[in-house]
Amino acid sequence: MTRAATFLALAAMSAATTVSGEDRPRAREVGVIIGLLPPGPLNAITDVAGVKVGHATLRRGDKIRTGVTAVLPHSGNLFRQKVPAAVFVGNGFGKLMGSTQVEELGEIETPILLTSTLNVPRVADALLDYMLGLPGNEQVRSINPLVAETNDGFLNDSRGRHVGAAEVLAAIKGATGGPVEEGAAGAGTGTVAFGWKGGIGTSSRLAAGFTLGVLVQTNYGGDLTIAGVPVGRQIRPPGEDSKDGSVIVVIATDAPVDARNLKRLAARAMLGLGRTGAAGSNGSGDYAIAFSTARSPREVLSNDAISPLFQAVIEATEEAVVNSLFKAVTTNGNGRRVEAAPIDQILRLLDQAERRRSR
Repeated sequence: MTRAATFLALAAMSAATTVSGEDRPRAREVGVIIGLLPPGPLNAITDVAGVKVGHATLRRGDKIRTGVTAVLPHSGNLFRQKVPAAVFVGNGFGKLMGSTQVEELGEIETPILLTSTLNVPRVADALLDYMLGLPGNEQVRSINPLVAETNDGFLNDSRGRHVGAAEVLAAIKGATGGPVEEGAAGAGTGTVAFGWKGGIGTSSRLAAGFTLGVLVQTNYGGDLTIAGVPVGRQIRPPGEDSKDGSVIVVIATDAPVDARNLKRLAARAMLGLGRTGAAGSNGSGDYAIAFSTARSPREVLSNDAISPLFQAVIEATEEAVVNSLFKAVTTNGNGRRVEAAPIDQILRLLDQAERRRSR
């Protein structure tokens, strides 16, 4: 059965009439296999033991389409149990609060929060309140909140800065392991990718006895390419496909990797974005945040041992982006409309490309 036929068999659905991505399949559910390495059981960042993800999604009236997404490396007090981490900047047109301390010290001490551009200070303030209120932090006088963003102002009243303390707390407190809600959820509620509705996507890989997971917030453009096929050249979104935008990639692994090699892992996320056709334009803020959940390892992986994880990052980033597009739904907001990517048309192009290659 072709991918397109599989899709039609899964659901005769209209993406434009639902506010949930439940009726839209993930890439692997319709036979789109990206890369060579196997995914984890959930094919999500939460395959890395202890990692949790939570969303707070705001859809109010005709203008508000925004939210916040929280990624927790573990459920304890991160200020007291910091994890090694690194940030890689592909293009620095963005507002990644807290990145300089991560760069200097090689660790993170708060949950990682994703939101919209103008909400970064408000989200950071709420994150500080949460961290200062944790038992054991009563005497703490300095905390480095890590907050990243993409600009959802096309579909959302971004000047209203609608994400506040209640949403931040809901995302953190509601974070769980298990399946991750993708598409137009949390920080991906109002984002746009390749002219189609973007959002949250996730994927994972098993490599060298370790698990590596990726979560993305997609809001960027370029020449949309899926599994090596330049589908964006033949399927055009009804609106303008801007090359500007931003994307945040969060990488988690249980491998014992120090901050130096975590930065090298984070850099490989840009290769995964390149596989999707990312333009990396002047106005695109492209960032990757990588962390390890390995607790006080006696030994860290050597440089030679890190290569399988490089491949894992590239593959999981690429697939997470595709999942963000496949799970996103058509969204109206702020006087505009952005269509969901037409999965049936994309799958037909992938089938055609495969038939050409097999001749």
